[in-house]
Amino acid sequence: MKKASTDNSESEMLDEYDFSEGVRGKYAHRYAQGSNVVVLPPDLAQAFPTAEAVHDALRGLVTLAQKSATK
Repeated sequence: MKKASTDNSESEMLDEYDFSEGVRGKYAHRYAQGSNVVVLPPDLAQAFPTAEAVHDALRGLVTLAQKSATK
């Protein structure tokens, strides 16, 4: 197996890459906020077909848990 080269003298950027209209840090703030991605198994994905359905169910569960905890 060939060892990966750590020599940075040979750039991986090709001459045809054009970043002249790029905006540095365009999504940095959004990335810094983070995100939580959860992949549902197929049986749950059928029961909760949209993100809104999942959110509603979880909020209902939190409300129920809070009511149970105060009793």
